[in-house]
Amino acid sequence: MIIFRRKKRHTKMSNKKTVVLGMSGGVDSSVALYFLKEQGFEVLGVSLKFGFWENPKGGLKENVCCSKIAIERAKKVCQKYGVPHFVVDASKEFRKKVIDYFLKTLQENKTPSPCVFCNRDVKLSALLRFAKEKGADYIATGHYARKKKVGEKFQLLRARDKEKDQTYFLSLLNQKQLSKLILLLGDYNKQEVYEIARKEGIEFTVKESQDLCFVSDKSLPNFLEEEIGVKPGKIQNTKGDVLGEHQGLHFYTRGQRKGIKLANGPFWVVSFDEKNNVLIVTNDSDDLKLFSKQAILSDVNFISGKSPEKPIEVEAKIRFRQSLAKALLSSGSPTSTSWKLVFDEPQRAITSGQIAVFYQGAICLGGGVIQ
Repeated sequence: MIIFRRKKRHTKMSNKKTVVLGMSGGVDSSVALYFLKEQGFEVLGVSLKFGFWENPKGGLKENVCCSKIAIERAKKVCQKYGVPHFVVDASKEFRKKVIDYFLKTLQENKTPSPCVFCNRDVKLSALLRFAKEKGADYIATGHYARKKKVGEKFQLLRARDKEKDQTYFLSLLNQKQLSKLILLLGDYNKQEVYEIARKEGIEFTVKESQDLCFVSDKSLPNFLEEEIGVKPGKIQNTKGDVLGEHQGLHFYTRGQRKGIKLANGPFWVVSFDEKNNVLIVTNDSDDLKLFSKQAILSDVNFISGKSPEKPIEVEAKIRFRQSLAKALLSSGSPTSTSWKLVFDEPQRAITSGQIAVFYQGAICLGGGVIQ
């Protein structure tokens, strides 16, 4: 039997405060609405409409994160709790900040992290604009993360459920954004959220996982071919032997195994020779060339708003599903815009374009783009 200690987990701020809640129609944002109403907030439910690849080869007729069915489900949950529901079109921002960014990064033979930038530059930005228009005090989401005020600063903390923790996707937020954000699910695990939804009679479906929301996984090669083109080149092993031909370096990412159509596999992508348009692979999953201890970061964001003056010991991850690893984070100089992350142990497939996120204990310090 699961016992919910809701009154202990939430601090009631004021029953006069108004919150704009991002509503996806999923179980997380629906339960977040229940929590907000339980705490006495006035709530405005907002479903955001995002863009998608509008092409017959795209495999989608709408963005999977904001389908008509999902928006209708969000509307019903809002009706259940007597909350007004709004639909806000953020498709232009999404195309610019997510789809265009995604393509530009791939054209540079780097691996994009669209969800991180979507959260900062599209979702939260759109909710904050709407909140300002409506005179609301806060925004809220169904992310699994926590925040804490220490003095005049806000900290972003990992969720208690480490498997569901989503601070990775919020690591580029600043103090202004975090100060307005209410995070409601950081003290719960997913099973508890499901149980609360069932108890409340909230209808939900378990979504099938998909890497991208704006193009189907199966149609991604079509998307890249149509939008970037085909740029054939050689595939070589680490000894320089030619094994075959690729259709463009932008179809691959370091450490990738799937999609390398070579005999006698499997093979893994080791690196790119961009000058000669060569894809370098190995058939040894433990090849030392797949591992490295150092990552150079640009566009580094410290959530506190203040960067450390000296090298600091952190735990870091170079992709969402990776476990945390001990590392030293340092800057070349006080005025330097690049940072260096040196891990105690070699990490597999540190990839340009991905986001490295660093922590001290439960505190998410921030993140930066791997160069």
